[in-house]
Amino acid sequence: MPIEIEQKYRLTNPDAFMHRLTAQGVKLAAGIEQVDTYYAHPARDFANTDEALRLRRVDQQNHLTYKGPKLHSGRKTRREIEFPLGIGPETAELASELLEALGFQSVLEVRKIRRIGHFAWRDFQVEIALDQVDRLGDFVELELKKGDGTLDECHAALDAVADELGLADPTSTSYLEMLLENRSGS
Repeated sequence: MPIEIEQKYRLTNPDAFMHRLTAQGVKLAAGIEQVDTYYAHPARDFANTDEALRLRRVDQQNHLTYKGPKLHSGRKTRREIEFPLGIGPETAELASELLEALGFQSVLEVRKIRRIGHFAWRDFQVEIALDQVDRLGDFVELELKKGDGTLDECHAALDAVADELGLADPTSTSYLEMLLENRSGS
């Protein structure tokens, strides 16, 4: 069962953070636009079950992803099932039509520019993503896969990497949840 362990931080000074990454020797890929459409289940409330179903479009690539409930209350540790769909906007439209025909409803679209990098930290492979999220601002996500160690070891490694990069005040709130809160005026 693939499990992702990630932690998200709001960036108040992206330029200073980029300088710290460069000093650590981390190189980020060019920015790519990701457009994520999230869907509501026809028979259960994903907000209550802490699950998500999204259709992600990146250039011509399309992926469907299910994210299970969080396995840890303080950070995003959850089962993730993702598989590629066909290429092109027509495939994304067909996938959306299929989901809606099955009773799923589109909830919200999250647009972001993401720059991804990878680096080794002790015995762990860390993925770092710098996100510029429409209507929300700048964030960084650190991610490990459970195969790198036990959950406790992975959580400790993420905390240590964050400290080394000067990141504080993590949030476990998803971009979708933030946008929904903003929309409702909370």
